[in-house]
Amino acid sequence: MHQVSISRQTARRFVLGKQGLWPGRRWQGLDGVAQALHAVERVQLDPLCVLARSHELALLSRVEGFSPAHLDTVLFERREAFDFGDTLFIQPMAELPYWRAIMRRKRTEPRWQAFAEAHAGLLAEVKAELRARGPLGNRDFDGKVRVNSYRASKDTGLVLFYLWLTGELMTHHRVRFERVFDFAENIAPAAYAYEAPLEAAEAFLVRKAIAFWGLCRPRYFGALLERKCAAAESALWAKQLAEVGEVVPVAVEGQRELHYVLAADLPLLETAEAGRASEPWAAVMCNAEEEVSFLAPLDIVSARGRARELFDFDYVWEVYKPAAQRRWGYYTLPILYGDCLAARADLKFERKTRVLHVLGFWLEEEASGSDSAFAAALARGLRRLVDFVGAQELGDGPVRAVCPAYVASPGGWAR
Repeated sequence: MHQVSISRQTARRFVLGKQGLWPGRRWQGLDGVAQALHAVERVQLDPLCVLARSHELALLSRVEGFSPAHLDTVLFERREAFDFGDTLFIQPMAELPYWRAIMRRKRTEPRWQAFAEAHAGLLAEVKAELRARGPLGNRDFDGKVRVNSYRASKDTGLVLFYLWLTGELMTHHRVRFERVFDFAENIAPAAYAYEAPLEAAEAFLVRKAIAFWGLCRPRYFGALLERKCAAAESALWAKQLAEVGEVVPVAVEGQRELHYVLAADLPLLETAEAGRASEPWAAVMCNAEEEVSFLAPLDIVSARGRARELFDFDYVWEVYKPAAQRRWGYYTLPILYGDCLAARADLKFERKTRVLHVLGFWLEEEASGSDSAFAAALARGLRRLVDFVGAQELGDGPVRAVCPAYVASPGGWAR
């Protein structure tokens, strides 16, 4: 079995490049949002909005001129993507036939099978209301019983979730992030209104997992399969794909476990190893050395332990930690500069006063604070955040305190 060995820097650049973050933004505007969603495979959704929502920050760092309205258009008007999963992700709509097989399998899971049997009458009532009244959200139902679930606070909400998870319903649109549902046949484009065989669906999703991670360990396959996947089964998937030449095992400098890359992506990996960015990765505007990006807290390049693995950067999103246990701050984001995570900032947008606060700012290397190129790139990144959230003022005291070059930067925030 052919095996490729690469440096840690190559691994970083390849993963960043696959995800549209290096050498810079390569998509633009409304069409760019749709292109980005296809290229990066999936983007995780999250409702928390301290600065902006995680999925919005993920697209902001990849798409020049991104607006949340663009995403709504792609999802709810053009129907080029949809949301799904126990862990909620946006997927390209063209993949719906494969996901339908996963949705159908959800119905046979013991917990959901028992739920459907226990709530048969309420399921019928909710579906009847949807047929009679059109798209409805959880707020449109009174709910008979309060439930203790993070999926919903009342039984009708949990029924809506079940019908969505098992494929009868899809998200019609959102109101302040809350889903409004309709029957799938009223939403899905006709071209994708069929279900792939489960075996074909799982094979597709294993390949998608590898494309999504860029460099993927077999243990990550189960997340896309939406089921438990034993180590032996994952290893068998990888072995079989390697034997037919669809994937190539990759040894990354300093890491024991093999990763896998799609064979079709091998030229991109080889170009990155040669120290260059591939032509398909050409940036449309300034590159990642000219403007920093504030990575979304759930960004696949830095979440789930990848910040340490790829960048030797200790990062945990601390929103779920008690305040006394936080090392950095409630909404601290990694800052990408070139192909490195050079700093982090704890950010909060105060909507009433229209002030974007930098509550804390930390450099990985103290010398970066005197680097005029980094300071200018940082100023441009902050300017983009200010414009994106609609702030009228930037409280950047912590930045100025540790980054003297930023104060003198011509690109700095003008009060």
